[in-house]
Amino acid sequence: MLPTLRPDLNQHLYLRDPQATDLGRRLLAESVRLLDDIGFEAFTFKKLAAAMGSTEASLYRYFENKHRLLTYLVSWHWAWLRFRVRVALHNVTDPQQRLRLALAAVCEASVDDPATPDFDEAALYRVVVAEASKAYLTKEVDADNRAGLFQEYKQLVAELVALVQAVNARYAHPHALVSTLLESARKQHFFAQHLPSLSDGADQVPAFLTQLAFAALA
Repeated sequence: MLPTLRPDLNQHLYLRDPQATDLGRRLLAESVRLLDDIGFEAFTFKKLAAAMGSTEASLYRYFENKHRLLTYLVSWHWAWLRFRVRVALHNVTDPQQRLRLALAAVCEASVDDPATPDFDEAALYRVVVAEASKAYLTKEVDADNRAGLFQEYKQLVAELVALVQAVNARYAHPHALVSTLLESARKQHFFAQHLPSLSDGADQVPAFLTQLAFAALA
C-alpha cells in the first residue's frame, strides 16, 4: 500500500504506525471504504473489524478511537494534496500561473491517484468533504492543536499562503483567504451533491475559487 507516497504523519495521531504493517494498511483502506459507505456517526471499530475479518482489539492497537482514525485519514489527504500541488508547480515560475495551478490541483482532489493503487483517493476525498470538519469541531480542539494533530493542514495552508504572497505581497489577509478557499472547495462540492440550491454546480468550483482568489488579490 502507498508505494510511492507515504506521508510521515504526527505520531500523536496513532498508537502504532498503520503504514508500517499489512494489517495497518488494510485498516486504512477498509476504513475509507466503510466511512464512505455509512458515514462517521454509524462507523464503529466493531463494524470495521467485521469488514476486515479481524478483531476490534487488533484495531485498537493502532488507534485509540474513531476520531483519531478520522483525523489521521484527513491528515493523510492534506499531505497527499500538498504533494499534488508541488508536482503541479514543478518547473513553473510565473507567480500567477503557480497559484492557478495550485487551485486546480485542489479542485482535482476528487480523482483517484494512480500513485496510491491500494488507496482509493476518490473515496477518501468524499470522506474529507463530508467528515473533515468533525476532526476539529470538537471540545478537544485546543488540546489536539497543541499536540500537532492538524499540522498537515497547516503546512498545506502555509505553502498556499506563500503562493498568494508571491502574487501580491501587500495583501493583508493571506491565511484567511487560503483557508476560505480550501473550505469552500470542500463545502461547494458537498452542496452541489446534497444541497444544490446552495451551489452553482461542482463543475463551477474551479472557476469560482480562481475568480475569488484573484479578485481578492487584484
